[in-house]
Amino acid sequence: MKKISILALMMVFGVVANADTLENVKKQGFMKCGVSTGLTGFAEMGADKKWTGLDVDTCRAVAAAVFGDINKVKIVPLTAKERFTALQSGEIDMLARNTTWTQSRDTSLGVNFAGVNYYDGQGFLVSKKSGIKGAKELDGASVCITAGTTTEMNLADYFKTNNMKYKPISYDTADQVQKGFEAGRCDLITSDASQLYSLRTKMKDPSAYFVLPEIISKEPLGPVVRQGDDVWFNIVKWSLNALVTAEEFGVTQKNVDSLAKSSKNPEIRRLLGVEGKMGENLKLDAKWAYNIIKQIGNYGESFERNVGKGSLLKIGRGVNALWSKGGILYSPPFR
Repeated sequence: MKKISILALMMVFGVVANADTLENVKKQGFMKCGVSTGLTGFAEMGADKKWTGLDVDTCRAVAAAVFGDINKVKIVPLTAKERFTALQSGEIDMLARNTTWTQSRDTSLGVNFAGVNYYDGQGFLVSKKSGIKGAKELDGASVCITAGTTTEMNLADYFKTNNMKYKPISYDTADQVQKGFEAGRCDLITSDASQLYSLRTKMKDPSAYFVLPEIISKEPLGPVVRQGDDVWFNIVKWSLNALVTAEEFGVTQKNVDSLAKSSKNPEIRRLLGVEGKMGENLKLDAKWAYNIIKQIGNYGESFERNVGKGSLLKIGRGVNALWSKGGILYSPPFR
């Protein structure tokens, strides 16, 4: 008799797909959020055993919206191979693990992407000693790569399109990729450009390596939830939108209290729960977005602290700037 997985049975009977995630999260008293096993700027545990990063802030924004407390979240580190199974099975309530939004993932895995918290693209990291100046010089190269990612498919497409050959060397985690590269097991690393900058900071001599100028793919990274629960999907989606809208209207961690009292801007007033039914529509407290901004800041503050000028990575905003400042970052209106 053919074995049927527990996950398959759960999905057949709707246990996972139709779960009332919000009520379950409230009953357990915290939210479970899947992140990377360790990626500087996005999800990393410090010496103080506390997690920080852009993805971690995305998790905490949802905790702030639901509980009014960013600490009501359990961070669950996951490899690329583990992440979707963990979400599908209910091991976690949401995923924020530098995960690319693609058509096949959006339509075949029983998940929904709730937006984009970082627009990225795949690149190549090489050593300066290699003498390589561009991606078209990589014919015959051995490439270290993380298994279970869109990176594998993009790499195959790029080399096939350019009639080049390569030897893939796969690892389960980014740390293993970095160590394999430094040990000389491959000629280069390919991954999302943000991850390459992160990995470079962990090398013994970061100045000995650089990222090639070519970007070979679009990698919209964002939070993911299970299909079949629109209430939870809306909460995660609009928690992210609240961060973006706050930056657009100049609402910061420092001025959120004064603006809640004095602002006459209708959208700011709706965002902060002073008027309207934004919280009620989400089955949350009226101050759900206020709590996010008060405890985390807006998207720009989170970006600069984790991956921007105030971080080790020092990545420029680029396409991740607001739409009004030359980027493509954009939230639907709060109305």
